[in-house]
Amino acid sequence: MGKSILKGLVGFLIALLILIYVFDLSYLVKAVRTIYLKGHTTAFIEDYTEFDNRIIKNNIPEPWPKHNNYNKSSEPKLLKDTNDKYGTAAYLVIKNDSILFENYYQNFRENSKTNSFSMAKSMVSAMLGKAIQGGQIKGLDTKVGDYINNFRSGNAENLTVGDLSSMASGSNWDESYKSPFSVTTKAYFYDDLASVVKDIKIKSTPGEKYKYLSGDTQILAMVLQKATGQNLSDYLSNSFWKPMGANHEALWQIDSEDFGLEKAYCCVASNAKDFARFGKLYKNHGYWNGKKILDSSFVATSTKGRFKESPHYGYGWWIIPNYNGKRFFMMRGHLGQYVIVQPDDDLIIVRLGQKAAKKSKNDVFSADIYKYIDSAYSILSND
Repeated sequence: MGKSILKGLVGFLIALLILIYVFDLSYLVKAVRTIYLKGHTTAFIEDYTEFDNRIIKNNIPEPWPKHNNYNKSSEPKLLKDTNDKYGTAAYLVIKNDSILFENYYQNFRENSKTNSFSMAKSMVSAMLGKAIQGGQIKGLDTKVGDYINNFRSGNAENLTVGDLSSMASGSNWDESYKSPFSVTTKAYFYDDLASVVKDIKIKSTPGEKYKYLSGDTQILAMVLQKATGQNLSDYLSNSFWKPMGANHEALWQIDSEDFGLEKAYCCVASNAKDFARFGKLYKNHGYWNGKKILDSSFVATSTKGRFKESPHYGYGWWIIPNYNGKRFFMMRGHLGQYVIVQPDDDLIIVRLGQKAAKKSKNDVFSADIYKYIDSAYSILSND
């Protein structure tokens, strides 16, 4: 009986290995090893330690100044309850470009690195704006096929870099985070990300409507790399990380050391204060302490909805058109990574953490976002 069970187990393992090889599912082994055996059911905010990374270098650190009333306000009960419920790692309120309130939780500290997840899409969009500003890319209407051969025929012939930044590619990318067989899951764990991109097909006319697809940002990143002659980490460092005085080096996950392509749709590991710098840059219309870093017209275009039917998304940035009579724009990532900006009130809110609320059917934004906003205004009211 024991021998029969052993033979059956060996047979099962052999069959499993054959299936993995035939259907190119080797990335699932990596997924199990790096995520599921760690006790997680999805990617987690410290998973950058499980992958190869490239350094985003900083230069001369420029610490955030502290507000006159720095941390004088007690933490609102709403914020405490929300933090406890969703596993917050960091929460900042920045008023007039000075830190009014900050706190860190669950053994995370102000310099703890955590995964940006899709907040990186806003950074890639900023890099597109920088490349247009520098003349490496002509404009938002530049054809993707000018840089990548796979996108020179059929519907792909009309695909532009602006379509990619605004999530309007019309591609067949499967934006599923829970299915182990989706292209999103494969891209996260596969060792050769460029080969995954080669399989993307443009199924419908690009530039007609919004549909959130991480593959759009990955294609855009490959265009940027060809246009600028730099990998994404170096380009981000030279264009933004150093000029904005980031306090610390950051890390950007790559597919593998062999291929070295950044996961552009996600996965910059940094801290709340350095992520917040992009909020300040966009709030101040592309200027950093009076120096122009990014064209103001590109910033304005990025933070407005491209399509009437989807006013919540511009070019790499999310938009809350109206909450309590105010308009917000934001960077947003998996598990509730947020940099939220209200320019009229000169306000930046940063929240990093391990979980987000589920979205309702009637709202593209999860309820926790509004609670973090309400908490910030509660703190402001005590200023």
